Amino acid sequence: MLTLNNIEVVYDGVILVLRGVSVNVHEGAITTVLGANGAGKTTTLKAISGVLRSERGEVTKGSIDYAGRRIDGMRAHDVTRLGIAQVFEGRRVFEHLTTEENLVAGGHIHSDFARIREGIDLVYSYFPRLKERRSQQSGYLSGGEQQMLAIGRALMSRPKVMLLDEPSLGLAPMLVEEIFGIVSRLVKQEKLSVLLVEQNATMALKVADHGYVMENGRIVLEGDAAKLRDNSDIKEFYLGLNEGGVRKSYRDTKHYKRRKRWLS
Repeated sequence: MLTLNNIEVVYDGVILVLRGVSVNVHEGAITTVLGANGAGKTTTLKAISGVLRSERGEVTKGSIDYAGRRIDGMRAHDVTRLGIAQVFEGRRVFEHLTTEENLVAGGHIHSDFARIREGIDLVYSYFPRLKERRSQQSGYLSGGEQQMLAIGRALMSRPKVMLLDEPSLGLAPMLVEEIFGIVSRLVKQEKLSVLLVEQNATMALKVADHGYVMENGRIVLEGDAAKLRDNSDIKEFYLGLNEGGVRKSYRDTKHYKRRKRWLS
């Protein structure tokens, strides 16, 4: 459905950020990309959504294909019209607009107000808390409510693929569980495909069907999410567990007993 084929991304013509990245986003499923800060996860999403050009970045090698069409190099609003929506890290709601005005802004690609109203009703059906706050300025919403609004605003374009960047950032565990539960429902009930970028590897691998591990701008490991959860290197370096599946202490995690095998 959505495929990145050995792409390379360069900023300012000289800074190489992604090197030979290949990712396949499975239709009607959650695909996750794990990695530490600076690994290149967000750049991967921006390469897909078309916003790299506004940051003086470009795909210099490889290709990005969506539904049989090459989309790397396309403008961001054209990518959105094709059915791909990105939810940026940090939520980025329009703080001086109400909840519902934010949703209307998210439906900008539709000229028919009935279509926009239909989208708003869909968002409220999955996020009833937003309906309760529909007339409230979004800057006064809680962090969890703002994250719900950011996802809801992306839904307004009725995407087939959603790019989610660190949705758990800064949220309490119970809110993270609630939001990921709603995303899972969207995948099943709305046939949405999701590419999820996360540092919370435990939660990401719990909800995802397939996963990739990215380090230093390249994919170092991939596989079924269940198999990745059982991988001893993933347990040690991303889940903080020892060989027996027991969570290690902070003192133990500071000194790795072995090198990551994919870097050997």
